[in-house]
Amino acid sequence: MALAIFDLDNTLIGGDSDHLWGEFLVRHGHVDKDFYRRENDRFYAQYVAGTLDIEEWLSFQFAPLAAQDMATLKRWHQQFMLEEIQPIMLPKAEELIESHRTKGDTLLVITATNHFITAPIVERLGIPHLIATIPEQLNGAFTGQVDGLPSYQQGKITRLEAWLKEHPLSMEGSTFYSDSHNDLPLLKQVEFAVAVDPDEILRETAQQHNWPILSLRG
Repeated sequence: MALAIFDLDNTLIGGDSDHLWGEFLVRHGHVDKDFYRRENDRFYAQYVAGTLDIEEWLSFQFAPLAAQDMATLKRWHQQFMLEEIQPIMLPKAEELIESHRTKGDTLLVITATNHFITAPIVERLGIPHLIATIPEQLNGAFTGQVDGLPSYQQGKITRLEAWLKEHPLSMEGSTFYSDSHNDLPLLKQVEFAVAVDPDEILRETAQQHNWPILSLRG
């Protein structure tokens, strides 16, 4: 039984749930439209370029979570799943997940996107394990702060190492699927790296290392 690790955004789903959550908040008037869209787009461009200040981004994204009660946020997220996530589910991704499940592999999503956004998506995909950036909670409400280390770039390795200490698994035979050059640190750690609909930098790196390049779109 090997470890099958998946990135989420633009890998198992055909879009970026982080950015789409911001668009959802803007469209429904839950945040200041012009400011939030501008900043949401700015941070996403930084992520694509590999220059994202993760602490600044999380402070921006967690502010609306801290401003609402949990019942309201859960109601919003149910609507978000229907409007934004369901249309970008990828049948080929679900087939890939099922192929690993059939082999008896342990399925794990590791994503920089926060746990509030991603947990219902990962549950919908039927993947039992998730490492995501954690929004801090106090007395059942979000504080606007991050809890622990964000699972971003090198942080994915650190968080995975901590997770492995709590699970009877190793990296032997491990596979990691990702679309982003931001995941190169972890891609270079696993036994089998797979580039999925990769960005330009990851595509070039995959070709240099003879990593498989896979498309789950269409």
